[in-house]
Amino acid sequence: MLGNVVRVLAFSASVAVLAGCVDHANAPMMYPVNALDPPLNPPGIAHNICVADGNTMYGESRRQSEMRAQMAHSPIDPASEEAAARAAARRQYVACLSSQGYRAVYDR
Repeated sequence: MLGNVVRVLAFSASVAVLAGCVDHANAPMMYPVNALDPPLNPPGIAHNICVADGNTMYGESRRQSEMRAQMAHSPIDPASEEAAARAAARRQYVACLSSQGYRAVYDR
């Protein structure tokens, strides 16, 4: 019985240590827009929600580019399609964070 408790504690401690090793180098710092009106969700939850929205917008932008190329009977330019999809995803992410009550600041 005592051995199981020690194993659980050792496992929990190792998980806690490894959780601190996650790389957040490209993640933005999120600052609340208004100190008097708190944000809707905590920063971690807002980031996950907005990343999901940005990923959805990325896929939608690529799908629309392919549809435009198909309707115009022209080849797809992969570079411009990728640039447009990334820009759409970025706009969606920033708009989502804004609606959550945060301003994203990138350390570049």
